[in-house]
Amino acid sequence: MTRLVTELAERGHTLHVVTSLPWYSRHAVEPEWRGRLVRRETTQWGRITRIHPFASQNKLNLLMRAAAFGVFTVASTVLAAATRRTDAVLAMSPPLTLGPAGWLVSLRMRGPLLFNIQDVYPDAVVETGAISNTKIITLLRWLEKFSYSRSAAVTVLSDDLAENVRTRMKDQSKVRVIPNFVDIDRISPGDRNTSYRHELGIGDETVVMYAGNMGYSQPLEMIVDAARRLEHRSDVRFVINGDGARRPEIELAAENLPNLTVIGLQPRERLSEVLASGDVHLVLLRAGLAKVSMPSKMYSILAAGRPVLASVDVGSEVDRVVSRTGSGISVPPEDRDAFVAAVERFADDADLRRSAGASGREFAETWLSAASVAAAYSVLFEELVAARR
Repeated sequence: MTRLVTELAERGHTLHVVTSLPWYSRHAVEPEWRGRLVRRETTQWGRITRIHPFASQNKLNLLMRAAAFGVFTVASTVLAAATRRTDAVLAMSPPLTLGPAGWLVSLRMRGPLLFNIQDVYPDAVVETGAISNTKIITLLRWLEKFSYSRSAAVTVLSDDLAENVRTRMKDQSKVRVIPNFVDIDRISPGDRNTSYRHELGIGDETVVMYAGNMGYSQPLEMIVDAARRLEHRSDVRFVINGDGARRPEIELAAENLPNLTVIGLQPRERLSEVLASGDVHLVLLRAGLAKVSMPSKMYSILAAGRPVLASVDVGSEVDRVVSRTGSGISVPPEDRDAFVAAVERFADDADLRRSAGASGREFAETWLSAASVAAAYSVLFEELVAARR
């Protein structure tokens, strides 16, 4: 979203961004941003209003997280609506509560609402079992349909997500596919012998890395199981790099596995180095989740010139890209035997790793750039504003 704002500004748009104070990496507001509930900033392209996220450090307490989302939603709605008029409003989900927030702001602005879907909720939490209460699920599904019906357009990241969302809408023409972009300038193939590898005490071993969210959508236990099965291989190391609700559980499971390292989320500035440190990168989704979630980090992996080992639904967007481009190996979701076999195949074949990485980079260079994605949003905004007028 930060880069999208920059690109839209370069196309001549003036923007007002309403977001949270920086908090994700610690699950608490960063020290330098503490002391005020709201901070405002004027920029060359417009304004930023940052609001306290009211987040709980207990990532597993869904009630407290829901309450935090609720308070943030109310605050962001009031502060966004209290500013001068804009031509259009973009709201992003998750959290799903920002759909009604965006609609209320769009009423105040008398402009169209564009609802951007990164993951389809509540499906993403229902499929993983994170929420099972039928009353809450019913409420969330009503909230989802309400948001779709009040939006002038709904953007999704892939054809899989588009097909899913269209089944919930009367006017299916509202759904548009605009994928997230990959920054091929900031992320490029690098030497595998990075300082990050040395910090982890890794030498010339083949590093199989998962970098990203450690949540319930990702079957991270597959990595633990693979590390346990391949503990006899001194030439293979597993690294899980990230943060999320399941991190304590995975750290506990990895305690007695010398070939598995679990480490926290790294600063954004180290992304290219972290990606270069892995010889094989993992993209994991539980069975059935490809229609509700699109792991866009895959494109960052391809930009880094590293092969992908994907465990995803057969025929899904990720599976099609990996198979069509020759950028890695795709196995059925949660198939542990196929997963371990693919790890060993990569570990035993350096030529396969090199060729798959090169194919991935070639694809990334021809994939949608940040500028072209911003152009697609800009054209859509202009279309929606013209239709409203």
